Amino acid sequence: MSEQKPVPTMKDVAREAGVALGTVSKVVNGLPVGEDYRVRVEEAIEKLDYRVNSYAKGLRSNKTFLVAVVMPNLTNPFFVRLVNAINKALAARKYRMLFYATDYDPQQEQEFVLLAEQQKVDGIICLSYNPNLQIPASIPLISIDRYFGARISCVSSDNYGGGRLVAEKLVENGCKNLAFLRIGSKLTNEPNKRKDGFVSACEALDIPYTLKIVDDGTPYSAFEEFLREHMRDGRLDFDGIFCVTDSLAYQIINSLKRMNLRVPEDVQIIGFDGTRHFGDMELYCSTIVQPVEEIAETCVNMLLERQLFQAPSLLCLPVSYAYGGTTWK
Repeated sequence: MSEQKPVPTMKDVAREAGVALGTVSKVVNGLPVGEDYRVRVEEAIEKLDYRVNSYAKGLRSNKTFLVAVVMPNLTNPFFVRLVNAINKALAARKYRMLFYATDYDPQQEQEFVLLAEQQKVDGIICLSYNPNLQIPASIPLISIDRYFGARISCVSSDNYGGGRLVAEKLVENGCKNLAFLRIGSKLTNEPNKRKDGFVSACEALDIPYTLKIVDDGTPYSAFEEFLREHMRDGRLDFDGIFCVTDSLAYQIINSLKRMNLRVPEDVQIIGFDGTRHFGDMELYCSTIVQPVEEIAETCVNMLLERQLFQAPSLLCLPVSYAYGGTTWK
């Protein structure tokens, strides 16, 4: 039986590279050193097949290098992109992600937050549907899209500005009568401001508009009935529609096709999120793009740099418009 080789240590790396132990420590922890030293240390690490002992590292620094991410699911394309971006941002900083999916269940959210605390994670990033979420004082938490108060920092897109931008773009494209379609939670959250921005812009532009708002769990047929109620001699009452998400826009486009209406010739549609089809990566529709990577980077930076005490309680990041074929431009 062959004798097992001893596991290389940081001292072995320092000896192989011909540098001080402190230099190896700096390279391993991502701290700046001279380029020549960095190259020598990395070559020694590769030659010796040295592996950082994360457990021992955590004991020394009083960290677990683990961050919990709590999201409703991984079926919604926006949530998938967001979780992927957060994971990349954490991995770039040598942190691991502990993921929990809640399926919009407030009780599960609470249980997962408490479980994350028991796991001694270094922080939590949470997109919550529980307005009464009890957040342990012992652990930092960043909220996405839900404002919990001055003590908890919330990161979001500029939903109000995005709603205004939709109305302005539809009018710019020649629309004279607009509709706003929304399905979502009754709870107060930042995405609700999409309607407020849309209504504000319509009133400022003196453009008539119609709102159709239904709660989560309502059958999609409610929207198709709404569309048919607004048909007159083969035409819709409105020529521009704002769907509160790209997923809803995709369904509405299919409904309009079944009603023999053309997009964008008969009615122009703008969604919200910036969702792309898997495979060809084309946009679902003309849309307001949320800055997913910036949201993820902002959450991770605020959490890991321990700047929560000086961070704003609400930080809104700018959105942008992207043409996706369901408007004239």
